[in-house]
Amino acid sequence: MEPAALLIDFILHVDKHLEAFVLSHGLWVYALLFAVIFVETGVVVMPFLPGDSLLFVVGAMCGVGLMSYPLAMGLLFAAAVLGDQCNYAIGRHIGPKVFQWENSRFFNKRAFNQAHAFYERYGGVTIIAARFMPFLRTFAPFVAGISHMNRSKFSLFNVAGAALWVGGIVSVGYAFGNVPFVKANLDKIIWAMILVPGLLVLFGAWRARRHAASQPVRP
Repeated sequence: MEPAALLIDFILHVDKHLEAFVLSHGLWVYALLFAVIFVETGVVVMPFLPGDSLLFVVGAMCGVGLMSYPLAMGLLFAAAVLGDQCNYAIGRHIGPKVFQWENSRFFNKRAFNQAHAFYERYGGVTIIAARFMPFLRTFAPFVAGISHMNRSKFSLFNVAGAALWVGGIVSVGYAFGNVPFVKANLDKIIWAMILVPGLLVLFGAWRARRHAASQPVRP
């Protein structure tokens, strides 16, 4: 199977692949889970890895005793926090070097100042909300780093967002993942967890662009 097809199959059937991995490799599954969540949140070019669906399936597997609920929760929380911190650091230290600041035609000082002001004012809400949005949760900490959002403020909301994201979705999977209806329709639920947040983001972006286009141009 081609790598791309294998990745898509893993995302859409993460429950079957993860269960097979547990049965074959036992405790190594925790290292795999840590790596997937860390890379998905910590490497800006890897936003396509499964996040929400993986957490849900992990919760369901904990519910039937295949994995340890406290251990999985702790490791996934640590991976989510460290991943965002890594992504923030990449944006803060690599971003300006890539754009070469004022000497680069790709760098817009005004846009940078606006992004910085936005993240200082609304960055906390953005960092937390983005946790529940595929793709956005990978880019939000990177942009926060580029815009030089205050590190202490970012870290506070990073921890809060990770706790809500990991704790919330794993717990929902633990409580409902093994309900017969959910198990029978898990593939549809995974699709919904991927598509619905993405459509909401696109709709919000479309509305924002439409609103901006309707504003009068100031001389």
